[in-house]
Amino acid sequence: MNREYSGKLKGCLIGQNRTFRRVLAVIEKVKDNDAPVFISGGSGTGKELIATAIHFRGARKDGKFVVINCGAIPENLIEAELFGYVRGAFTGAFRNKPGLVEEADRGTFFLD
Repeated sequence: MNREYSGKLKGCLIGQNRTFRRVLAVIEKVKDNDAPVFISGGSGTGKELIATAIHFRGARKDGKFVVINCGAIPENLIEAELFGYVRGAFTGAFRNKPGLVEEADRGTFFLD
């Protein structure tokens, strides 16, 4: 459902064609920015690789990199997963649980 990455080699990209070099230049421009970054492309085009590179090359590299596959979370649980809940909020909420957005604080949160 979600993953967290760590390690020095994460975010390493290799390529030499002109289009790829432009992508690398954009990564360098946005890597230390606090603004959200929108990465678009078809399935299998490497959006997660680009997000990983931005995270591990930038100022947030010491924070968590949290990836969530939105399609894997049932619609009725998405709010609880993203934002967490407190004990007793609903049947089965026996403890406080921070949301994935909070877990990614000072890191990167990638919605796929």
